[in-house]
Amino acid sequence: MMNPSQPIHRGVMNANALSASYNSPEHVAIIASSQERSRGYGLTPNNAQDYSGTSAACVSALLEENHFLYQHAAPVMETLYEQIANTQSMVLLTTRTGTILHSLGDTDFLEKASQIALAPGVDWSEKSKGTNAIGTALKEGQALVVHGSQHFLQANQFLTCSCTPILDPHGDVIGALDVTGDYRSYHQHTMALARMSAQMIENHMFADVFPTEVRIHFHARPEFMGTIVEGIAVFTTDGRFLSANRSAQFQFGMSINALRAHTFSSLFGIGISQFFDYARSANGQHFRLCLHDGVSVCCKSELKFNSTISQLSHLGGDLKQPNPAYKRRKEEKIPLSSLRYLDTGDPQVASVVQKLRIIQGRDIPIMILGETGTGKDLLAQAIHNDSSRSHKNFVSVNCASIPENLIESELFGYEEGAFTGAKRKGSTGKILFAHEGTLFLDEIGDMPLHLQARLLRVLQERKVNPLGSGREVDVDITVVCATNKNLKEMIANGTFREDLYYRLNGLVVKLPALRDRKDLEVVTKKILVSLCSAEKIIGIAPDVMEVFHRYAWPGNFRQLYNLLRTAVVMAECEGDIQLHHLPDDFISEIHQLAPIQMTADVPASASQMPSQAQAAAPTFESRPSQALNLENVAIEAIAQALRTSNGNVSAAAKLLGVSRNTIYRKKHLLPNEALN
Repeated sequence: MMNPSQPIHRGVMNANALSASYNSPEHVAIIASSQERSRGYGLTPNNAQDYSGTSAACVSALLEENHFLYQHAAPVMETLYEQIANTQSMVLLTTRTGTILHSLGDTDFLEKASQIALAPGVDWSEKSKGTNAIGTALKEGQALVVHGSQHFLQANQFLTCSCTPILDPHGDVIGALDVTGDYRSYHQHTMALARMSAQMIENHMFADVFPTEVRIHFHARPEFMGTIVEGIAVFTTDGRFLSANRSAQFQFGMSINALRAHTFSSLFGIGISQFFDYARSANGQHFRLCLHDGVSVCCKSELKFNSTISQLSHLGGDLKQPNPAYKRRKEEKIPLSSLRYLDTGDPQVASVVQKLRIIQGRDIPIMILGETGTGKDLLAQAIHNDSSRSHKNFVSVNCASIPENLIESELFGYEEGAFTGAKRKGSTGKILFAHEGTLFLDEIGDMPLHLQARLLRVLQERKVNPLGSGREVDVDITVVCATNKNLKEMIANGTFREDLYYRLNGLVVKLPALRDRKDLEVVTKKILVSLCSAEKIIGIAPDVMEVFHRYAWPGNFRQLYNLLRTAVVMAECEGDIQLHHLPDDFISEIHQLAPIQMTADVPASASQMPSQAQAAAPTFESRPSQALNLENVAIEAIAQALRTSNGNVSAAAKLLGVSRNTIYRKKHLLPNEALN
């Protein structure tokens, strides 16, 4: 436990510090001021709820207008809701003016919420609803709890609400995140969850707004790198300050307005060109710099390459003594996201890379097949980066993650005034934004059927007709698509157009599942290099590697990366990763799939092993290795995860490190007892 009398370490958020009290003198004063404003708006406590603005067209227009906020907030809201599920609560996302955009909630609470207009499209500003967490937090510009009778309208006084504004990467309010529940279920840490979730959303926005600028991630303590509390500061290539997230502002000790008067050299004490030299020498690893006040911080820079790709793009070999090949490749300065770096020794991947090199420079569409998590997006980015179009945009569209009512305008764009609530200057659309570059259509099998015809016409005629426009615009794109579905079966079922299929599959390549690859050890070492600091590389014990070789990896690289990230933190002071550093749920699952004898240093509670599990090394039951490479192993893993989580799909997905959609897609293959 942290001693309350001890100061909080710079840049480290404390849950108690984030939990707002709803009865402190400062808070009571804010509520009193808000109540006075509410009366000034002409409201009375017995005002009826206003449902205006809740039509489907209105909500659709709001989502389109606030798409940037929605696309970054929706995944975080899912995670936040999983933490408060079954607590008579809901999670709400609003616009900067307080209108609800999106909501997730417990079924038993949604009925109550609908009675008081807690629904998308409804205005919850102070002028509309009086004192409430959403409207008052946005008015005050700070996180706020409004509890029970503190709500101005009597109809809302059964609620407790914790709301925090969300800032865009320029420091302006772009929306708000709110957790609302029954006032009897109030918990003091709800505000902490809301604020940390908002900060996660803010951090996710930075990469999209500043894709090519110099992004520096830093923190005084290396273990907080890669977490929501790391600082992110953005500069131009000549060292001019552009923006910084909340944690960076806290570590610099200055507001974003004060930081705008600074440059890179005044904040870090060295010139930007010297910083580039440090970053290149670090080769993607952490290195140390000093802030203007002398505080030493651990840094990692984003120098115009995709951070996700860089995590898988470090070299293998002896990790403790860099070999000559490492030095040669570093000197050659080959882009970290090239096909060469994805070719790590697996024959199937090597064959894919060879085929892609043969058609390089030809106008041939590419279709990538493979399970979720096999790296289809990484391969698409590498194809672009190795092409003659690499100096132009690589535009990625996930057809499964965009709401169906938005995907048409997202892809094709729209003219000014195309529909009510649209952006005043219209929207270019992803296809036109990819002009002279590469358009990556991920999860193409999830594209609505009526839009497949429009996409086919674009690919045939190389012209785009934005919504609301009477003109056609020429477009020059290379198309790469990916799917984990059987498109030929979808064609037979009438859910995918045959003519579009044959337009997209100029070259079809398939990425193998992780369990079928021969380079697991090399890939594992590369991921470990990306996760460790340059000063200390953590290895992996032989018995752990043996476990990895025999595991089915239903979540593929995503699951492996998340598991290693946890293990690195657990093993940081103990050298190589051992079995007892692995997450408890993974150990339990391994035991269920293929029982092992664990070493004495693995806690029995973690592995749930019998008492004889005290041998010196792990051994698996005799089982043909071929069986572990089949689809039924993945099905067995999902079934066991559902049994362990009592049928909770979200919990099972988290256990496996896969998306919930992956489990839903395979549920029809599962044994009945796993579904009960």
